[in-house]
Amino acid sequence: MNTGQEVVEIKKPPAKAIAAAVTGNALEFYDFIIYSFFSVYIAASFFPTDDEFTSLLAAVAVYGVGFFTRPLGGLLIGAYADKKGRRAAMILTVTLITVGTLGLAATPSYSKIGIAAPCIVLMARLVQGLALGGEVGPASAMLLESAPKDKRAFYASWQMASQGIAVATGGVVGFLVSLKLTEDQLADWGWRIPFLGSLILIPIAIYIRRALPETLEEPTYDNGKDMLSIIFSRYRKYVVLGIVALMSTAITAQVGNYMTTFAIKKLGFKAEIAQLSTILGGVMMFLFSLLAGYMADKYGRKLIMFWPRLLLMVAIVPMFYVLMETQSQWILLSVTMMVTALTGMSGAASLVAIPEMIPISIRATGVSLIYAIGVTIFGGTAQFIFTWLIQVFGTLSMAYYVAFTSLLSLIAVYMMPETRHVNVKD
Repeated sequence: MNTGQEVVEIKKPPAKAIAAAVTGNALEFYDFIIYSFFSVYIAASFFPTDDEFTSLLAAVAVYGVGFFTRPLGGLLIGAYADKKGRRAAMILTVTLITVGTLGLAATPSYSKIGIAAPCIVLMARLVQGLALGGEVGPASAMLLESAPKDKRAFYASWQMASQGIAVATGGVVGFLVSLKLTEDQLADWGWRIPFLGSLILIPIAIYIRRALPETLEEPTYDNGKDMLSIIFSRYRKYVVLGIVALMSTAITAQVGNYMTTFAIKKLGFKAEIAQLSTILGGVMMFLFSLLAGYMADKYGRKLIMFWPRLLLMVAIVPMFYVLMETQSQWILLSVTMMVTALTGMSGAASLVAIPEMIPISIRATGVSLIYAIGVTIFGGTAQFIFTWLIQVFGTLSMAYYVAFTSLLSLIAVYMMPETRHVNVKD
């Protein structure tokens, strides 16, 4: 009987939801990013050849291979999150990243065990890719579903912000390691330290994630094939638009990651300067991703996806032209900060809008697939393409590539619906 004295329980989303997403997501992206930072030394350890360019190309190719298990991870772990819950899937991804990181950090060099070394590294990268492919969908869904209606974008923007944390942390660790060790020590064993260090934090991430509340109340589909059928039939348009919208974010995120290798190999800067650019880029991505979330709650998702991307498309070629003409350390830092800030804004808004386009019953699977396919095709090939373009056509060709893909993403964003007022519980 209703006596008028009932107590209504107001569920306040716990801060641990953000902490869990940030901790695990940052750790997983950190390991991917550290590989990019130290690709010069990894190339010498596992892919030695007489031609330094061929060795580096092999290293960045294996970096790219880690992207190609992302769609499989998105499918398997995304479907698992839609059937068993977000929390279980997020614990699984952290466990997988542990296996991949340990395999990479503990593998002896080519000089010690021969061809087995690059083979083990390749397998470690594949496992890392599987984990990351399955991470973004469940984490994005959980953040979105935990948030108050008027703060959904801010909550979900922590997904992109955590990548900024990963970049900045990786840059700090890389900077300190580069500062304390000689070039020979870095090439011999020093590059392994950042990977081993991340393993210490993984038990903390698992502990936090185990304490998460579950945001998926009741699964709708028991069969992964049913989910796929619905995603690629009823929501096919949104899948295509989401992939193309994320294309430029995936590519320009790799520009920020590639700046370490670029600064060392092309501009001749010391490793410490290259790592400093990475730190500042990570900080900018963190700050501007959260700013994008705040603004997307006030002004809508599409505006925040569109205008930063348009500005980057227009500015990228002039910025790299000035950098090559001056070869100034300050210009390097400025370009890196501008690229990562604008990428963080447009990318954060995209990772809000895309989950909001997909219903809760298939959200983790849908978002995982959109993100994994887009990042695999465009982010996974980016560093390989950058290396080849710069070698054949010169530095500005990389900037033109970014500008062209940004234009395609802008068209996709224009065609996407505004999702600010949708009900994410449906």
